[in-house]
Amino acid sequence: MPERVMTRAPEPRAGVRRMKEYHPPVAGRDGLRLDFNENTLACSPRVIEALRKITTADLTRYPERGSVETIVAASLDVAPAQVLLTNGVDEAIHVLCQAFLDRGDAMLLPVPTYSMYEVYGSAAEARIDAVLAADGFRFPLDALVGAIHARTRLIAIANPNSPTGATVARDAVVAIAERAPQAVVLVDEAYYHFFGETVTDLIGKLPNIVVARTFSKAYGLAGLRLGALIAAEETMQWLRRVISPYSVNQLALACLPAALEDHAYLDWYVAEVKAARAELAQALTGLGLEHWPSEANFVLTRIGAEHSTFVRAMRARGILTRDRSADPGCDGLVRITVGTREQMQQARAAIEISLKEIGWRA
Repeated sequence: MPERVMTRAPEPRAGVRRMKEYHPPVAGRDGLRLDFNENTLACSPRVIEALRKITTADLTRYPERGSVETIVAASLDVAPAQVLLTNGVDEAIHVLCQAFLDRGDAMLLPVPTYSMYEVYGSAAEARIDAVLAADGFRFPLDALVGAIHARTRLIAIANPNSPTGATVARDAVVAIAERAPQAVVLVDEAYYHFFGETVTDLIGKLPNIVVARTFSKAYGLAGLRLGALIAAEETMQWLRRVISPYSVNQLALACLPAALEDHAYLDWYVAEVKAARAELAQALTGLGLEHWPSEANFVLTRIGAEHSTFVRAMRARGILTRDRSADPGCDGLVRITVGTREQMQQARAAIEISLKEIGWRA
């Protein structure tokens, strides 16, 4: 019999066809990377030393995250059973959605916020309930609480928030968790080191609170893909059931303890960023650019109708920035990652020249 020729590929399930797509503009990122909120300089030198000690035999074994989770738990002052290392915070979000969202459940988001919450929530076929930030990107506590209903099963709060840098008061997190006992309340503390406030001490006390941390930002390990979930043990049992047992690779596990041990390097880098953030904010004000207070390693500023032209002009000068105009309430806004003071001197000069080039007026 002649072979049958298939004319089309199999269709994915309906939920995948409906889910929101996200394609990060990561190609061709030559220059000063002020677009993705990474560490803009380097990881701790101790991480490089740890990499050099890895043997060929180490690479033949499946990774075991348990011993490193114990080290991370000690650094966070929580129990080892309350920590789960993940392949970046993206996997952490995905695991939470897979564990707690069913078709028809609701994921509640204050927007604008990190795009991957909606991506993974929609992949789980959840309804996305979005609540727009208040004026000045203030956290919309009353509106968010008012949007909670019986099918609300996951509430994601980035603190500090991206792309705005705004923060959420501890009392607000508690109020939301108490108002929605049927829902997991994810507090994504990716930018914790630049803010300094956490709710990890509430783990277990409010059993529906889950905290996420990343080692991509202050620690400079974005290329190794390392994140962590901190949750009550009764919640963690379901997360461990969902996650792949080998999703965190051997190189990442070997490097993380070295990064955690180097307190001096971390403290230096964070201090550099915070000082540079203040200098950038002052410079933007001097140029007549509206911007918003940030407790993260970036600043959101209003360029206006020339936003995309500005981003291109900055790229031409070797400075990458991120156009956030497509985010809710962010038309005309550009986000600028903050690096060291020396790097930001270069960035400030490029901002001033680029604004003149595009004919921007305050």
